[in-house]
Amino acid sequence: MTYEPRALERKWQERWEDGGRYEADPGDDEDATFVTVPYPYPSGGMHIGHARTYTVPDVYARYRRLQGDDVLFPIAWHVTGTPIIGAVNRLQKGEEEQLSVLRDTYNVPEDELEDLETPMGFARYFIENHYKRNMKSLGLSIDWRREFTTNDERYSKFVTWQYETLREHDRLEKGFHPVKYCTEEENPVTTHDLLEGEDAERQEYTLVKFGLGDTKVPMATLRPETVRGVTNAYIKPDGKYVEAEVDGETWLVSHDAAHKLTLQQRDVEIVDEFLGEALVGERVENPVTGEDVLILPADFVDPDNATGVVMSVPAHSPDDWMALQTAKEDDERMREYGIDPAEVAEIEPKAIIDVEAYDDVFPARAAVAEHGITSADDPLLEEATQEVYNREFHGGTLKDMYGEYAGAVVEDVRDELAAHYRESGDFDAMYDFSEPVVCRCGGDVEVAQQETWFLTYNDEDWKALAHEAVSNMDVVPETSRDQFDHTIDWLEEWPCIRNYGLGTKLPWDDDFVIEPLSDSTIYMAYYTVAHRLRDVPAEELTPEFFDALFYGEDAVDDAPETALELREEYDYWYPVDYRVSGNDLISNHLTFFLFHHADLFEEAQWPEGVAIMGMGLLEGEKMSSSKGHVVLPAEAIEEYGADTVRFFLLNSAQPWQDYDWRADEVESTGKSLERFYNRATDVVDLDAPTAAPRDAESRAAEPRGVPEDVELRRIDRWLLSRLQRTVERTTEAMDAFETRSASQEAFYRFEEDLRWYRKRADLDREATKWVRQEVLRTRLRLLAPVVPFLANELHEKLEGVPVEDAAWPTADPEFESARVELEERLIDGLVDDVRDIVDVTGTDPDSITVYTPADWKYRVFETVAETGPDIGAVMGKVMQKESLREKGDEVNDLVQDLVADVREYDEEELAALAELDEQALYGDAAGFLSREFDASVDVVPEGDAEDEKAASAVPFRPAIRLE
Repeated sequence: MTYEPRALERKWQERWEDGGRYEADPGDDEDATFVTVPYPYPSGGMHIGHARTYTVPDVYARYRRLQGDDVLFPIAWHVTGTPIIGAVNRLQKGEEEQLSVLRDTYNVPEDELEDLETPMGFARYFIENHYKRNMKSLGLSIDWRREFTTNDERYSKFVTWQYETLREHDRLEKGFHPVKYCTEEENPVTTHDLLEGEDAERQEYTLVKFGLGDTKVPMATLRPETVRGVTNAYIKPDGKYVEAEVDGETWLVSHDAAHKLTLQQRDVEIVDEFLGEALVGERVENPVTGEDVLILPADFVDPDNATGVVMSVPAHSPDDWMALQTAKEDDERMREYGIDPAEVAEIEPKAIIDVEAYDDVFPARAAVAEHGITSADDPLLEEATQEVYNREFHGGTLKDMYGEYAGAVVEDVRDELAAHYRESGDFDAMYDFSEPVVCRCGGDVEVAQQETWFLTYNDEDWKALAHEAVSNMDVVPETSRDQFDHTIDWLEEWPCIRNYGLGTKLPWDDDFVIEPLSDSTIYMAYYTVAHRLRDVPAEELTPEFFDALFYGEDAVDDAPETALELREEYDYWYPVDYRVSGNDLISNHLTFFLFHHADLFEEAQWPEGVAIMGMGLLEGEKMSSSKGHVVLPAEAIEEYGADTVRFFLLNSAQPWQDYDWRADEVESTGKSLERFYNRATDVVDLDAPTAAPRDAESRAAEPRGVPEDVELRRIDRWLLSRLQRTVERTTEAMDAFETRSASQEAFYRFEEDLRWYRKRADLDREATKWVRQEVLRTRLRLLAPVVPFLANELHEKLEGVPVEDAAWPTADPEFESARVELEERLIDGLVDDVRDIVDVTGTDPDSITVYTPADWKYRVFETVAETGPDIGAVMGKVMQKESLREKGDEVNDLVQDLVADVREYDEEELAALAELDEQALYGDAAGFLSREFDASVDVVPEGDAEDEKAASAVPFRPAIRLE
């Protein structure tokens, strides 16, 4: 039968859906597993990176079901905030880039674009036509009864309860706070609302207020301690600048800076506008040293960064060093702006910080030389500048000119020094981002000081609870645990509202909406009863209702009976066993998730585990929807099949590692599954014996479950033993969320065992037919979580029931045999040795003679195995035996060899070797060796051999002669 993955997959998808296969209800026992993944944000289509994110928890869910657990794996839709509104606005404006993404990347039909012109219409389109359809096609075992959107009225009641409770716990405060602010929407935004600049840092700049008469020319710096090293300044000649009254002072700053200062609650009134060239050639006074500083023209100055005027410290900044050299060499440009080149030539660097890492008094000059930098546009300049900054910050000491701060390490006094000069009025401050930030609506995002409600993640008692939650839970991989603790330590207040958008109104001030990251912290608890809440009128979902639901009958007076009934299901599923999420969410969502659980729930309800996901690449490059550089799951599934997509995503890397979707490798994966299916179908069709009740004598002769008329040979026992090890290793990997290791063990590594078995065994024997079916039966159960369609189809053909109606296999000790595995390993090693000799000598042997060692050599091996790798101790025991003493140096040389050999075996293997008859083993394998090399094979004991080659035989390393 031809392998047609899509036909097969559609059949099983329909069966699962029609039968409500994954609708999870509380059972009679306590074996429940609850696994979740962040609900998708449908502001666009689903790509292959999303497919992996949702498939990993599905694999774990399927595994736990086979282990006998009741498993809840739900999903919902996150629509809170403004990204969807922004996408709709761009669509309504007819922005070409947005239209291109919708039409060309996500294949939205032209006649359906109109349906996307409302926020929920937009969301619903991508929920139904992308996410939900793809999730079903991938075979995700989701309980669809529990889905909801975060704009649903009942969910908003739940969020309202959460925030009223947090406020009662003093976890919310109101005050001014720097936030990301979309200037287009006039609304605070978070990282998830951004189109560009997701990794941008909010930086607090010190403004050094240089004087121009009574006017101030503020220059921004992140290194206020370098104020005494300023030699000149730069401005962009054609940049737009303004004269503005700022909090009662006259400032000259860029037009962009004036706007930013306004957003940061400064009183700003623009008096005049001018181009930067108006200030070129002016001299301004350093407020700390009183020295005049010449302003030079520079195109590298960005008016949109901080104040748009830059102070230069060439002794301690490679950037500034090279810029000054460039200015000194460009006399023509200086004259163009009325500057005497001689004035520029007289500018000399000023050393203000001592750094042991550099021999030069000017660290910048040393760094430039060290990196071989010869021009201001050298890409190494940024690296050199950062290097100097880091070394000076951590190890640099201020020179005598700093008075009371002289001799102090920069790191220890930077903040104190800056505060001192702010108090004196010489310094000021402003915020800006480290790079441009753009909202999904297309608007610029700036730092704004907003009066807002924020979550007090900086409270030490709350941090302590969050740390405790981290210490109590399983983290996969373990190396991510430190990231959680680090995030908890640095996390400050978090603005939790915005001015408008989809979602839940702030309960005590409905002018505001709770922002997306803040309404998605404990919704896992809502999943447990979401499907049953639909039957409860929304007006009954009061805070008292949720108190009773989550805290029990004693939490409120006259607890609602419905809430107490629902509490039984909540108790059954909670807490979350594993939350599967991306590494990038540790710094926000996942840590917020822990904070909120730690405050709102008892410790027994805190999350038990988190599994971290890596990022995806496409043909070696980052995926990008806007650039069309994505793979849509629907297209991949149609081309390769859902099982192939799943298998590649799970086998290409461990879940927490980054992976790379490469079409040729995906195609190769599909071919591997096709070969597996075809071979498995052949095995299913075998007329193999079936097990029947056996008498006591038969049970003693063969492991349980072996049919009466089946006699297992060594090679059969070997494959069954290897199967048990595969079961053990696959189970260990699945328990640890190591989906790649699990699929490697169950599929690829065991395929190698099967290849060996097919070469070694007589496949027409009844025993081999039974063994192959037994192996397939077990492997299908091991592979079912990863390739559920194929595994269910084949298992039903083999056993008459889907694999989901079976159980996860357990290793059978009666099938395990270290001795048999070791024997086959020795035969495999012998084949490799013969092949190596053939390759090296270039011969095509007619005969192969295998010499097994003399008996006395085995006695030496036994002594080494018993005594250990201490050669002196071994020789002491060996030489006590007269028969061995007579061998002299021959024994000594053998001991040296065997000590190295014994280190390669564990205790179980050494015990097996002690019982192994090497002569009989190779004799039994002679027919196989003869077929393998098309040569006659003789196995001769060393004592019966006349060939001097036989003397080189060592226990379990026979000598070989090819002729």
